[in-house]
Amino acid sequence: MRNIVKISTSELPTEFGHYLIHIFKDLRTSIEHVALVMGNVSLEEDVLTRVHSECLTGDIFSSARCDCGEQLKLAQQLITEEGCGIIIYLRDHEGRGIGLANKIRAYALQDKGLDTVEANIALGLPVDKRSYLIASEILQSLEVSSIRLMSNSPDKYSALRKLGVLVNGLAPLKIRPNKDNLRYLQTKQLKLGHLLISEAKTRLVQR
Repeated sequence: MRNIVKISTSELPTEFGHYLIHIFKDLRTSIEHVALVMGNVSLEEDVLTRVHSECLTGDIFSSARCDCGEQLKLAQQLITEEGCGIIIYLRDHEGRGIGLANKIRAYALQDKGLDTVEANIALGLPVDKRSYLIASEILQSLEVSSIRLMSNSPDKYSALRKLGVLVNGLAPLKIRPNKDNLRYLQTKQLKLGHLLISEAKTRLVQR
């Protein structure tokens, strides 16, 4: 039995081109998730796909503390260049699943010297509590044969494969660090195994 149902669809023109926007409802929680689709993806192989976790501070307010908003825009740019692709926007994934208020509490601890992993632990929270079950079911609903995942996270790659998604490649989204997110990116690379900072891209972007 699936945990989602598609409840609405429309065209969505954006600065990166025209998409179809599909809204899927999680039947267990009533949370609504989004799939942006460009081109014909049904039964297609190796569809360029971004599974993006909601980040209000980065996606909406352009926070320099993370690379989330920049990754989202880069994913849209790459899909536009390809002319076909999917962005799945997962709600309720704020702060790697700990919620918005707890993410801001973790930020406050980071201001005192803890890194992003240490801050979650200090709050008694999991380092990462996200599930990608809904993403896998959205891809099934879209009838995609296989994907190329735009992500820096090997864990996300492995999690989707365990859920039955045929992932035929991992395409890292390399974002140049700035002075406010360098330690955050280094922590994700060193403690969470993300593919983030090459030696050629450790120079800071001044904001």
